[in-house]
Amino acid sequence: MTISKKWVWAAFAAFFVLAVFLRVDFLRSVQHLVPHDTLQYDKMVRQWLDTGVYGYKSTQSNAQVTPGYPLIMAAVYKVVDYHTHDPYPYLRYLNVVFSMANLTLLFLMAQRWANDLTALFAAAIAAVYPSFMWTNGAVLTEVPTALLLTAYLYVQMIAFETRKPLHAGLAGILLGLTALIRPEFMPLCLPLYALYWLQTRDRSFWKPLLATLVGLALVMSPWWIRNAVVMDKLILTGTQENPFYAGTFPYKQWGDGLVDEKGKTQKEIALERIRVGFTEHTGLFLKWFTVGKLEYTYGRMFMGAGHMPFYRILPQQNLFHLAIILSGLLGMIFSLRRWRHPLVMPAAVIVVMSGVRLMFIPEYRYNFTVMPLIILFSAYAAAVVIHGLTARFSRAAPPPQRLGNS
Repeated sequence: MTISKKWVWAAFAAFFVLAVFLRVDFLRSVQHLVPHDTLQYDKMVRQWLDTGVYGYKSTQSNAQVTPGYPLIMAAVYKVVDYHTHDPYPYLRYLNVVFSMANLTLLFLMAQRWANDLTALFAAAIAAVYPSFMWTNGAVLTEVPTALLLTAYLYVQMIAFETRKPLHAGLAGILLGLTALIRPEFMPLCLPLYALYWLQTRDRSFWKPLLATLVGLALVMSPWWIRNAVVMDKLILTGTQENPFYAGTFPYKQWGDGLVDEKGKTQKEIALERIRVGFTEHTGLFLKWFTVGKLEYTYGRMFMGAGHMPFYRILPQQNLFHLAIILSGLLGMIFSLRRWRHPLVMPAAVIVVMSGVRLMFIPEYRYNFTVMPLIILFSAYAAAVVIHGLTARFSRAAPPPQRLGNS
């Protein structure tokens, strides 16, 4: 199915305007709640700006969280004069800017590596996907991380095509910025380059990989140096252990008494729980560390920080979310028919990050960063099905009758 480029861009503009309207209308028409995590970030950033002490949940310097999102907050706080103005509204409108940039990148990614129909479907879904509205009200890491992850993958896929060190280095910089906000993404380039090598058998794959790692290191090195100087040890990401520890409680049954926790660190307890759990409760732990955590991660959409009154965009909103998840899985399967195609790369990101999530406490908010990619595959599945139906209808249609005298 061929669509005029003029109509493609006109339709995208319409979806873009709709998306902006919904996001701004949401911010203006509800009262936003402020969760515990946001309060802790706010307290830390104010302390950092007032005293120079970078410490999360502490008046002493620490490295519990990476500085990516605190840096964004601190910049906004300084610009708006946080002593006299509430910075939260400005951070929420900045989220709208990030959200629209992500929608645009998603459209361009689908258009470049799939087709115009996929791109339009992706833009339409992203424009009205409820979670992409609600998260704009949250002063949390999700919205900027999702943008940076999409931007990293977009540039990384270009680097795989051009094989230019400049593109690979820029991809590394974007990956570093992503990791500064959410450090679990830092090693993502390694499985992607492994997949790239399997697809191409390029013996020089290490050159763009090296450029990507250099870009990553350039962004992360100030944080590493700070930790070596202030904390007197090398800390690559953050020191927070609670997500790993909490993830060892099947179906969040806290206080199950599986192991003796007295006098042990959270990491030590978590490792012992895994050892005992898989040894003595094998079935339960296998289920929890596979389908159980996947259901907790993808079973519902992330609703942001909370708001009143409830802002409804679509009827049966969670069914819409589940339809995206299932059709996205179908689209990933479709993409594997040509496993050397660039679309296999975003599929790999979803698979790798889903595997990483299995190691930690599962929450619905953790599906948010890969939802743009899942929407891409949902749109791709719809485009493949429509193309197949159109082709079948064209073959089944009778040839046109010739006019004239018999």
